Amino acid sequence: MTSTDFSVEIPRLRSTLASIEQVTGIAALDAKIVDLEEQASDQNLWDDVDNAQKVTSALSHAQSERRRISELADRIDDLEVMVQLAAEEDDADTLAEAERELISIHKTLDELEVRTLLSGEYDERDAVVTIRAGAGGVDAADFAEMLMRMYLRWAERHGYATKVMDTSYAEEAGLKSVTFQISAPFAYGTLSVEGGTHRLVRISPFDNQGRRQTSFAAVEVIPLIEQTDSIEIPENDLKVDVFRSSGPGGQSVNTTDSAVRMTHLPTGTVVSMQDEKSQIQNRAAALRVMQSRLLLLKKAEEAAERKELAGDVKASWGDQMRSYVLNPYQMVKDLRTEYQEGNPSSVFDGEIDEFIDAGIRWRAEQLKLNS
Repeated sequence: MTSTDFSVEIPRLRSTLASIEQVTGIAALDAKIVDLEEQASDQNLWDDVDNAQKVTSALSHAQSERRRISELADRIDDLEVMVQLAAEEDDADTLAEAERELISIHKTLDELEVRTLLSGEYDERDAVVTIRAGAGGVDAADFAEMLMRMYLRWAERHGYATKVMDTSYAEEAGLKSVTFQISAPFAYGTLSVEGGTHRLVRISPFDNQGRRQTSFAAVEVIPLIEQTDSIEIPENDLKVDVFRSSGPGGQSVNTTDSAVRMTHLPTGTVVSMQDEKSQIQNRAAALRVMQSRLLLLKKAEEAAERKELAGDVKASWGDQMRSYVLNPYQMVKDLRTEYQEGNPSSVFDGEIDEFIDAGIRWRAEQLKLNS
């Protein structure tokens, strides 16, 4: 016999779902869907392709969000019926199936609950992720490439669109740096907790003496700005250099100087783009990422001023935040949340949802403590 008290668990599920619906704002979400459906049905919609893509994407995302909540309500109702039938017929198999469904619903509710914690100004935006190799030589460059694959595999598992925007290859192996975009609802809010210094400990495959090596990589996550954002950069504040795109080992992949390096002179912020086909496209992409970084820099400066007024805050997102240990034991551990996994291979293959969820919950707690 099951030890689960469904008469307690099912009302608890409904209560949690009701809280999620309240925070999500179901009425506002329904109104948004109606508005987007009207825009999508406009026969002139595709006269402006960029706007049409934004409208259809926003509609798809909103409908998906609404459907997830509706389907959860239906699943809870079905679970209640399943439990009643199992009790009436004394059916152990059906009761066991109800147990499994209860666990599954709890997991889905947890995921939705984490989404309600994403209420930052830019949390709904697409994310631009930059990974830079740090200390550790060729191992660090290889680690940077491992992290890139980890995030791209995570996006692939969720069906999120990705686009590599710039790649700087290291001489021997791996990457000096890479910048890529992940397009999904709340991509920035979700991935922003991944920003910081990541550390890898392993037997170096590049050391012929088989010594253990510690290497580092920095992960930066910024929101992709919209054209409506008021970020104006005077032309005189920008220095733009063009150069020839290159691939691994310095091999030319483009016979024209189409790659762009853009420098914001007042702050020293540098953005490089080389994965678009033309110099004009690379320049436009570089300017958009530059605006995103300057926007985040402005917000960080404002936050720093508030922190100075509020006093010292212990949590620091710029410090080492996660360790990936492959030797002498196998462990990936987040140093902020204490969440850990004993299977680094699965983590590097993109199974990082639990780390991200723990990070979002941790950040929410930090904000409460320091508010």
